[in-house]
Amino acid sequence: MSQALRFLVVGGSGLVVNLAVIYLCNKLGPAANLTAVDLPAVAYNVRWYHAFATLAFLIANLSNFQLNRSWTFRTTQHAGWLEEYWPSLVTGLVGLLLNLGMLTLLLHPHSFLSLPDYFDDSSGLRTRLYWAQFIALAVVTPFSFVLNKYWAFDSVLGHHDRSQPAPDRAAVKQGPSD
Repeated sequence: MSQALRFLVVGGSGLVVNLAVIYLCNKLGPAANLTAVDLPAVAYNVRWYHAFATLAFLIANLSNFQLNRSWTFRTTQHAGWLEEYWPSLVTGLVGLLLNLGMLTLLLHPHSFLSLPDYFDDSSGLRTRLYWAQFIALAVVTPFSFVLNKYWAFDSVLGHHDRSQPAPDRAAVKQGPSD
């Protein structure tokens, strides 16, 4: 199985985790569209859906990181957990910023990308927040894959003990056959 396909499978599991957290926050927390932090002098505010998406990101990011580390990119023997997590977290935070931007564009009623009135929150399948988060994640995922593959995980493969011979990077990237 290729890295891209494994990354997609891990991403699918992260999508489930992410949307489950969004669902729980939406059901148990304040109304998603209420202002959480008022930003003076601008038309946009930090809404509760931004906080929900951030919490969902943090939980899904940890899950995805561990699965990508051990299965997709197979880098567990190349660096310590924290040493590898920080580049992955920074990569994820870039993705989160893109996700929050997409959410804002999809959920703000005056945005050119605002979801149509069909999504009126009358049922689970018509809930704007769920669809906006799903769409935002779908847009951000390819970007996230490239950043993870070529920066977060690849950079760790270059960090090895200088007293040991350098590993064959082609063999390390490819890993054992599936």
